[in-house]
Amino acid sequence: MAKSNTKKPFVKKIVRKIEDSSSISVAEIDYKNVPILKKFIGAREKIMSRKDSGLSAKKQRKLQAEIKKARIMGLLPFTDRHALS
Repeated sequence: MAKSNTKKPFVKKIVRKIEDSSSISVAEIDYKNVPILKKFIGAREKIMSRKDSGLSAKKQRKLQAEIKKARIMGLLPFTDRHALS
């Protein structure tokens, strides 16, 4: 039995970057600032990765901590099944 030498075609992944990281300061990232936090949450209410958001490592860590605080306070839903009206 000979192995077929067929390769899958290369598919380029589309990267969706939100904003330039310089446009958002660390002071703006706060659990009470829900509109900014919503920009960095996907359709299934998951926190976007650093690669997708385009933030620096320091800002991404701050963002994750503030999103988690907002979820615990009830300002943001944990999953898409808990969507707020």
